[in-house]
Amino acid sequence: MYDILELNKKLVPELRDIAKELSIKRVESYKKQDLIYKILDTQAIKEAEKNVKRNIPKEQNIQKKEERSSFKSFLRKKQDSPKEEVLSQEKEDTSRNKKRQHREREEPAAKAERIDTQSEVSEPAETPVQSRQEEINAIIQGINKKAKAQKGKINLKADSTEVAATETVPSKTDTSQPDKPELRKSEHVKSAQKEKRERPQQADQEQEKPKFQKTDQREQRSYQQKQRNNKFYEFDGIVTNTGVLEILQDGYGFLRSSDYNYLNSPDDVYVSQSQIKLFGLKTGDTVTGTIRPPKEGEKYFPLIKILEINGRSPQYIRDRVPFDHLTPLFPEEKFEIIGNGHDNLSTRVVDMFAPIGKGQRGLIVAQPKTGKTVLLKVIANAIAANHPEVYMIVLLIDERPEEVTDMARSVNAEVIASTFDEPAEKHVRVANIVLEKAKRLVECGHDVVILLDSITRLARAYNTVQPASGKVLSGGVDANALHRPKRFFGAARNIEEGGSLTILATALTETGSKMDDVIFEEFKGTGNMELQLDRKLSNKRIFPSVDIPASSTRREDLLIKKEILDRLWILRNYLGDMNSQEAMEFIKTRLMRSNSIAEFLASMNDS
Repeated sequence: MYDILELNKKLVPELRDIAKELSIKRVESYKKQDLIYKILDTQAIKEAEKNVKRNIPKEQNIQKKEERSSFKSFLRKKQDSPKEEVLSQEKEDTSRNKKRQHREREEPAAKAERIDTQSEVSEPAETPVQSRQEEINAIIQGINKKAKAQKGKINLKADSTEVAATETVPSKTDTSQPDKPELRKSEHVKSAQKEKRERPQQADQEQEKPKFQKTDQREQRSYQQKQRNNKFYEFDGIVTNTGVLEILQDGYGFLRSSDYNYLNSPDDVYVSQSQIKLFGLKTGDTVTGTIRPPKEGEKYFPLIKILEINGRSPQYIRDRVPFDHLTPLFPEEKFEIIGNGHDNLSTRVVDMFAPIGKGQRGLIVAQPKTGKTVLLKVIANAIAANHPEVYMIVLLIDERPEEVTDMARSVNAEVIASTFDEPAEKHVRVANIVLEKAKRLVECGHDVVILLDSITRLARAYNTVQPASGKVLSGGVDANALHRPKRFFGAARNIEEGGSLTILATALTETGSKMDDVIFEEFKGTGNMELQLDRKLSNKRIFPSVDIPASSTRREDLLIKKEILDRLWILRNYLGDMNSQEAMEFIKTRLMRSNSIAEFLASMNDS
């Protein structure tokens, strides 16, 4: 037995399972409250039916006993009544004979008159006795019919005794007075009238029962037809949704969709303040849960049940350590970007002279039109093909729309973009949500890679949004404007407890803007990997246009084996006297002849 409080706490799918157990039809057509009341009604009906089934045999036995006792008493009365009538009539006859003898002695002359009067009296006395006999026979026949209908077969011995008793009555009552038979006749007439009145009442009661049943059936049919006409379906808990949580200042939040670059959209799902506090949610959490359609007066689809948070169970999320309290380390595991169809010249050069590890904070320094976007695309596809366990995000800030489309179609990763025709507030908002999402994933032990193009334009957007502090650097950069982009870039780290956040960002130089030079100088020493591109090489259509002597990775000894590292140091000593163009041409010709980096390094001894 379920209580209404227990049913209110349950979800719609659980209520439907309970209703199916109770054999309720068309469970999907009921709303939640209607389904709860339906379950309560069916439970009550089934309990009542059980109690009735227990009490029915007792009541039937009592009724049968009462019917048998009443019928036996009726037969006894019928058998006793004619005997009493005969005795009373005999007494009356003896008294009358004595009176007659006494009168004959006193008045012999009046005999003829008395004889005439007796004959006149005897003639009308015959008619009430005959009528009474007919009535008694009719009553006995009715009783026999009822007894046959109730019990089936009845012995007819009692009927024969009753008929014999009634046949003896007219022979002895020929000389009786006419008053008493008339009274008995009136009594029998009244009893017959009562029976006639009771029979139609019983018939009416029997007819009223199916009428009420018919009305109940009609009401049920009309109610079902109304429900069919309404065509209301319950969608609670059917649809699951996944989004990135953004908590507002009022305490509640919304699940933003990546299809709309984590901005306001029609796909937003409302998350209540109680759910945020219960599960310890933060901005950037990737939440998967079931939703329901909005009711009257609601604008958004509310979240009704949380299934997963950042790919983990809700119990795990409550005990997670915040990102700022995790221990950062140098990268110790290298990304294998060669193999699985990505063994090209660009990936070989990057893997040799600027290897990328998990938790790397890399800066790709490039002038305009040096192929930095294409190189970023190649690196992204290589990491996605060789490391499917890594979650990759490509963040394009202040880029051209056609480049956004090309990147989304050619890269196997999540592409989030804010084009140059959008205001700076949207650039900042999108970047913050992407960074918070990456932090939440790292807190749960995942490896995340963010490819940012470009950090210079992101710093420009932060400078535009930043309120004026009164301290302005050269180039018009506010003194406090670069704190937030530094925080974005500095979030890249390898975590000792598990998980890593890798950020590869492009920085623009020699654009003719003093602001870009100031931004680059601020970020120059923050990264632990630097890959520089040369405009001279791109002008001569030498790709990848990497400045090999100026490109390197800090603590590359943690990523590369000692045998290979020794050969790379010899190679760097050989290329140190060359400029960027000569070094790139030398490496390009040698790598094109070999099948792999190991084969190229092994050939160094022969030459």
